[in-house]
Amino acid sequence: MMVVEQVRLESNNNSRINPQLFSLWMGMASIVMLFGALTSAYIVKQGAGNWLDFKVPSVFYISTAIIISSSVSLHLARNAYRAGKEQNFKFLVLTTLVLGLAFLVCQYFGWMSLFNSGVDLKTNPAGSFFYLITWMHAAHIVGGVGALLATTINAYTLKFKVTELRKNRVEMVLHYWHFIDVLWIYLLIFLIYLK
Repeated sequence: MMVVEQVRLESNNNSRINPQLFSLWMGMASIVMLFGALTSAYIVKQGAGNWLDFKVPSVFYISTAIIISSSVSLHLARNAYRAGKEQNFKFLVLTTLVLGLAFLVCQYFGWMSLFNSGVDLKTNPAGSFFYLITWMHAAHIVGGVGALLATTINAYTLKFKVTELRKNRVEMVLHYWHFIDVLWIYLLIFLIYLK
């Protein structure tokens, strides 16, 4: 009888939703609503006329390739961690951090290229919205880079061991990073085809 109760208790614990991951997903849902509101306002304002047509600088395509690569490297890092491959995990987490920073640098060069071509915040709402949407996304990338930095520091300073707590942390960083990756792809497609 005791064994049956223990098995039932363990199966109930395994089927519970991870509260931290659930909170993360709720936070990501609010980010989706924020960008949904921004893109809706973009469409409404564009319909009012007086819309400047401009070419999206090619550096934004490079940054897209970088962020996709960073998602792949972080996914591989998570797999390496779960498999207990310490060196692979460390290398891949550090690679992801560097790629995340490279994405931000590319965004900066993209904004400078746009500004130098005459598209700034004051000239036309098209430029203002482009900057606002991409800056808001970059702010969320900065948050992800902070989480990646903490993960990288832990990978190199703490004794390597696979624990549920650490697995959960890596999983949460992975979910968030994939989310902002997909969000960027959506935003870039939106900004290219609806500008």
